[in-house]
Amino acid sequence: MSSLLPRLQLFEFNDLSGIHPAARDTIVESLSRTLEWGRMLDGLVEPFARFLEQSAASELLDLGSGAGGPARVLARALARKGRDARFVLTDLHPRVEAWTASRAAHPEAIDFEPSSVDATNVPAALSGGRARTLINVFHHFPPEVGAAVLKDAVLGSRGVFLAEAFGRNPLQFANFAVTGLPALLANPWLSERDRFAKAALTYLSPAALGMCVWDGFVSTLRVYEEQELRAMVEPFGSSFRWTYGTYRYLPRGTGYYFYGVPA
Repeated sequence: MSSLLPRLQLFEFNDLSGIHPAARDTIVESLSRTLEWGRMLDGLVEPFARFLEQSAASELLDLGSGAGGPARVLARALARKGRDARFVLTDLHPRVEAWTASRAAHPEAIDFEPSSVDATNVPAALSGGRARTLINVFHHFPPEVGAAVLKDAVLGSRGVFLAEAFGRNPLQFANFAVTGLPALLANPWLSERDRFAKAALTYLSPAALGMCVWDGFVSTLRVYEEQELRAMVEPFGSSFRWTYGTYRYLPRGTGYYFYGVPA
């Protein structure tokens, strides 16, 4: 999945501290439903199951959970395979209403931490005995922050699994359009809060569509490639064993996963 394009740390609306919560939620919730409705994480199930086996972890601390879509998808898929795994959702901007609904739907597989959690400095009380997951979130971190996230995981967890649903290729964002537009249009009425504000952003102005398209396009330019990820973990020596791979989804999408387990 190597690219000729350099990695660009452009801004995403979702990352701006001053953005209105309804706007941030619109972006995050629409993406979460796009991943679910488009079955874009199905190819992750097998490598994720291998990660669980190699890390000997049954509890996952999910960092940057957003609206919780990836955790729901993986929890359901693992349950169908008879594999127990419990996700604890966390985020710098917790979405307690959405997470409460996810926990109610999957009480055996999903819980959450209601306070803000910094992925570079996870409290010891949340770390104990758990592995960590970062699904479609690692591209948000500049290199020095990404390295700090991985270092904290190496020092305080049973393993870390990260994945992105695209490579560094803006054309790959077109794979999101098929389910992305319906997910955006349906989002105001499926949300747990601020429905009328989200409806105004979505139906009465181009704001929601524009922000989602921009953030999706920029995400493809911010994603890390294998050699960059391996350079981040090189300072950790042989304490962890690292695995990189790719997976595919329809219509022509290619994502990657990168995980480390204690050696």
